[in-house]
Amino acid sequence: MGVNRRHFILAVAALALVPGAAMAAPFASQRLSVEVRGSGPDVILIPGLSSGRNVWTQALRGMPGYRYHLIQVSGFAGEPARGNARGPIVASLAAEIARYIQEQRLDRPALIGHSMGGTLAMMLAADRPRLVGRVMVVDMLPAPAGLFGQTSNDASTIARGIFGLTDTTGGQRLFSGLINAFAPPGSSFRNSDPVVITRAMNELAAMDLTNRLPAIRAPLTIVYASPFAAAGPVMDRRFRQAYAGARGARFVRIDGSGHMVMLDQPVRLAAAMRDFLR
Repeated sequence: MGVNRRHFILAVAALALVPGAAMAAPFASQRLSVEVRGSGPDVILIPGLSSGRNVWTQALRGMPGYRYHLIQVSGFAGEPARGNARGPIVASLAAEIARYIQEQRLDRPALIGHSMGGTLAMMLAADRPRLVGRVMVVDMLPAPAGLFGQTSNDASTIARGIFGLTDTTGGQRLFSGLINAFAPPGSSFRNSDPVVITRAMNELAAMDLTNRLPAIRAPLTIVYASPFAAAGPVMDRRFRQAYAGARGARFVRIDGSGHMVMLDQPVRLAAAMRDFLR
């Protein structure tokens, strides 16, 4: 064996002994899948209820320089329900994302989550602070049902209504029929498993992370939509009051947008993401 070859083999063996030097094994989960795009600092993108990973495509155009980990929830946007066909969904997804960060040896990645994805990002930041570098929540309140009501009483009524509609097999079928009747053709709602959607909605409707906001130590940015200019001050008050318990939260309002900010205003959202990641 030549000297150069011997040195090469010894160098490879030594590298294998360095902690973290070995490549991480492929991640396998019954509750979600992950697609990795690009290279650079790690950013995990978590979509909302019923949405797939491609919902971020427009916002990511022209944003190279990062390694994006795009989450797809099983049962959403055409993906089979698999592990989400049974058991708690929201808490289980948060645990799986934490496992992904650990098994892939990601060093405190940034988390960007829309709607339900924002809930998952906050849960991780509050419960597993050592895993998270920074967090951006896109159009989500600490109490998710509050998106449908201006007051806590309104939110509670909405939550009870969701429970009443979807807590039985018949209710889930009714909900599925409503989706098929009113969702636009090609909508991710139409392509999602109605049982997974309704169970996730039930869990979100009963959830309130307000008391856990002080536990979030990572830098936190809250992006929220305002459909028209006159609604801006109302939305400002609503989101700032909801996140009053968060330490040093930064607020970014995006006007001319509905809840699906990444589709309604992808250029403005991309600008907010760039500032957040810098």
